[in-house]
Amino acid sequence: MLPPARTGGERTDTEVGRDDLSEATGAVGRMDSRWLLLDNLSDTLKKLKITAVDRTEDSLEGCLDCLLQALTQNNMETSEKIQGSGILQLFSSLLIPQSSCTAKVANIIAEVAKNEFMRIPCVDAGLISPLVQLLNSKDQEVLLQTGRALGNICYDSHEGRSAVDQAGGAQIVIDHLRSLCSITDPANEKLLTVFCGMLMNYSNENDSLQAQLINMGVIPTLVTLLGIHYQNAALTEMCLIAFGNLAELESSKEQFASTNIAEEMVKLFKKQIEHDKREMIFEVLAPLAENDAIKLQLVEAGLVECLLEIVQQKVDSDKEDDVAELKTASDLMVLLLLGDESMQKLFEGGKGNVFQRVLSWIPSNNHQLQLAGALAIANFARNDGNCIHMVDNGIVEKLTDLLDRHVEDGNVTVQHAALSALRNLAIPVVNKAKMLSAGVTEAVLKFLKSEMPPVQFKLLGTLRMLIDAQAEAAEQLGKNIKLVERLVEWCEAKDHAGVMGESNRLLSALIRHSKSKDVIKTIVQSGGIKHLVTMATSEHVIMQNEALVALALIAALELDTAEKDLESAKLVQILHKLLADERSAPEIKYNSMVLICALMGSVTEDSNVPRLPLQASELAVSETL
Repeated sequence: MLPPARTGGERTDTEVGRDDLSEATGAVGRMDSRWLLLDNLSDTLKKLKITAVDRTEDSLEGCLDCLLQALTQNNMETSEKIQGSGILQLFSSLLIPQSSCTAKVANIIAEVAKNEFMRIPCVDAGLISPLVQLLNSKDQEVLLQTGRALGNICYDSHEGRSAVDQAGGAQIVIDHLRSLCSITDPANEKLLTVFCGMLMNYSNENDSLQAQLINMGVIPTLVTLLGIHYQNAALTEMCLIAFGNLAELESSKEQFASTNIAEEMVKLFKKQIEHDKREMIFEVLAPLAENDAIKLQLVEAGLVECLLEIVQQKVDSDKEDDVAELKTASDLMVLLLLGDESMQKLFEGGKGNVFQRVLSWIPSNNHQLQLAGALAIANFARNDGNCIHMVDNGIVEKLTDLLDRHVEDGNVTVQHAALSALRNLAIPVVNKAKMLSAGVTEAVLKFLKSEMPPVQFKLLGTLRMLIDAQAEAAEQLGKNIKLVERLVEWCEAKDHAGVMGESNRLLSALIRHSKSKDVIKTIVQSGGIKHLVTMATSEHVIMQNEALVALALIAALELDTAEKDLESAKLVQILHKLLADERSAPEIKYNSMVLICALMGSVTEDSNVPRLPLQASELAVSETL
């Protein structure tokens, strides 16, 4: 969310406006003038009370001019005196369309409302309703000052926003934006800027008011404004801040997607050379790019080429702004790849320029580019065709080389990203043997000592994908005592549910895919049986099934070794509960009975009860990713 900003065309509280004295007047003269104005302010306020009743235009205008000058000299102190005098209550009677003084009264309200302590008094004085009525004026100066006054009263003020909401001010302002958006003269653009700022202050950090503006159709209007007035810096900035506020709401995405926002934003981005302005555009693009339709629109509008150019320009710079811009550009690039259509468009069968440029980031010495490159590969690896192409063209070696560079005191985010990419690449059946031959298992096992849960989680997932239906690899890993002991340790990582779940699943997978007595013995010796039994009670059916199949294999192949552990883990009681529970899925009950048969068929070597030969096809378990 972008920080709130005040309505355009006004001074902030900390800026000092010039007085009307000659520049030749010395500092002492200026100070004397300032205090003279403040000394006369009380008299002016008294006179204003009288003239407000008499409605003598000339006298009234003189008093208002004096107040404006005093506010210019010292806004806060003058505002305090205005509040103390009780004059605010009179302003509501002066806010009438027919008066020549109306614009000045609205200007005074706008100036005093720059101070936080004056906003609620403005509301309490009943100023909102007459101000909103003035929005129907045809006088451009009245509209300008009224917009400023309402915008400042709304700034960081719940009471101000609520009052404007009840008076229906937002809809009138949006209607003005629609009717005036095509007029490009400077005075009209200043008015448009103020109105955009007023809506921004009205809805900033308020989801319900933002939703209200969206329902009123403000987004297409603002996009049209941006397209017509993109050369006006102040109006453009106000539109961008408004976009940043509105784009956070999920309900806004569909409305944005129905406009040409992508084209306008990319056009504006290409025009900008200042870091601050680019950052402002980035802050709008990031939430917009969470929508898949807008992702594709941004890609088609040429945003990716802009991002790649920034990366090329900033990659060797160590300036803080350049480093920040490189990160933002590469992060946004990765975000665009999260959409299936945008990702495939950029992949272009593995021959696209974008894909090739991303590949070049992985061997870079820049950690941010390494991270972005690995994440991009993980996103490209979201369908089998892409995965197979990338593995056949050497991507595995690039990723394992990257991991090797980050084994000792490496960058955790890069480790996580590279493991994520390898995990996705290992999903297609045809890739598993190729990746095992390429030494992926050895590269991944180097991170067993990691204490970072995100790395642990992806490490486990990668190994689980690799050994799926790969008996030899499953047996080799299952006999690795260090790995199995680490898995048993992670099975107790209650603070990290993902790591705990993946550890249990890999423990089960080692048994299911190897069907090896040696693997079972290693797991028994490492204390893993109790975790498989606990896994059978998981809330996830797939994990229950995997545990029951692994336990059935243990019972069929190596019950004598595991018997004590199964008994102490109360396996029989758990099976009884699973079978008795009417909520248990049919496959859970089936596999529970298979396990019971395996236990009964393995009572003794001499038992007359035949052992149950177990084949994977006989077990009602379905693998998911």
